[in-house]
Amino acid sequence: MKLPFRGSKADDPVPGEMTLLGHLVELRTRLIRSSIAVLIGAIIVWVFSERILDFLQAPYCEFQRNNGEPECQLIQTAPLEGFSVVLTLAGYGGLLLALPVILYQMGRFVLPGLYPHEKRALIPMFVASIVLLFAGMTLAYLLLPRALEVLQEFGSDSFVALFRPSEYLGFFVKMLFAFGVAAEFPLVLIFLQKIGVVTPEMLARNRRVAAVGVVILGAVITPTGDPFTLVVLSVPMYIFYEVAILFGKRMKRPEQTADPVGV
Repeated sequence: MKLPFRGSKADDPVPGEMTLLGHLVELRTRLIRSSIAVLIGAIIVWVFSERILDFLQAPYCEFQRNNGEPECQLIQTAPLEGFSVVLTLAGYGGLLLALPVILYQMGRFVLPGLYPHEKRALIPMFVASIVLLFAGMTLAYLLLPRALEVLQEFGSDSFVALFRPSEYLGFFVKMLFAFGVAAEFPLVLIFLQKIGVVTPEMLARNRRVAAVGVVILGAVITPTGDPFTLVVLSVPMYIFYEVAILFGKRMKRPEQTADPVGV
């Protein structure tokens, strides 16, 4: 069974055509390379785990200083907790470091089967997704001390904020994930407009519904659930919604101007 590249006639021989088995072999190769990249990234994070943990602990230390606490040590309550935290950190960090390689391998597997205009649209989206992901996670890192302060206000004055490293790291990762996913919101809308699932006019008509949906989505993916973090997450997401509408109108304009020429 032959699987010709898209954009060619099925009955014409294509120089670069590949069998189904060939596609599966190539997919396996891409997955192996991605896994090796994750493994190398995990080893790098493991080697520098002490410095990385200090970097991740910095928001907690700032939170403690704001509360008048000179020390910001995390409390280990189990013999294997330290090893478990470093292992978890290596896994998450390795995946994060290998993300450009993973996206590159995915692109190398998918791009040959796309039309030229689809390739031109997909490559910038890969780059933009990485930039937006890291921008969202950076914002989460900067907001973490404030989020801890807001959560601490719900407790009694007699409570002392001494966190376990595993729970703190889990909370940290959830914050990064929430803001990273929120930052990808405009790309999803632009992609849906690009493939014709939605239109700019449709998005513009449903602004009120989108505003409510953005708030609900922010409440679901935000681990803190406090109003401050919810506002900080929801407002940029709605701004992204409006930006996606503008991009959709700009993408649609050349198609509209091209129709009369073909008449």
